[in-house]
Amino acid sequence: MFRRAFSLVAVLIFVALPALADTSVRAVDARGSASDRLIADRIGEQVSRYVRYTIFDDVQGNVENGLVTLTGKVTMPYKAKEIARLVARVPGVREVDNKIESLPVSTFDDQLRVAIAMNIYRDEMFWNHAIQPNPPIHVIVDRGHVTLTGVVNSELERRVAESKARDAFGSFSVTNRLVLEREG
Repeated sequence: MFRRAFSLVAVLIFVALPALADTSVRAVDARGSASDRLIADRIGEQVSRYVRYTIFDDVQGNVENGLVTLTGKVTMPYKAKEIARLVARVPGVREVDNKIESLPVSTFDDQLRVAIAMNIYRDEMFWNHAIQPNPPIHVIVDRGHVTLTGVVNSELERRVAESKARDAFGSFSVTNRLVLEREG
């Protein structure tokens, strides 16, 4: 599910399709876009296989003519560097612009992350997600502000996950950026 979800997100997020006026340029660019999509899929696979990538990290990117721009937030600085190194090794990647931010070290944020993840994944609605090697709902906590990212199967799952995040004591705000699988 996560691989499929990350591939879906990769197609949505990693690929930038520039609007061009000249049709001869469009034909060349369409071939470039297809290879960018292939690169984005490979990047999605690499990131999802990275053993230290958890539900508390979120990485997005943009691929344009082999130039990869990585964004997002991770819990430790070394993760940003290692993910950028993995992405740089993907065939077709010419250059990596690593803009991944490291979240501040905070016991409060760590406790809030775990509380929210437990609220979500202990709910029977999310048991099928919880047993996956890479669960699709990511909980990003930055100084008490929570952002949910990832892919869910229905609007109901999206709303319940947000509700479970809001139920956790200590969050200052909750932003729900979960997308539906069918939206891709």
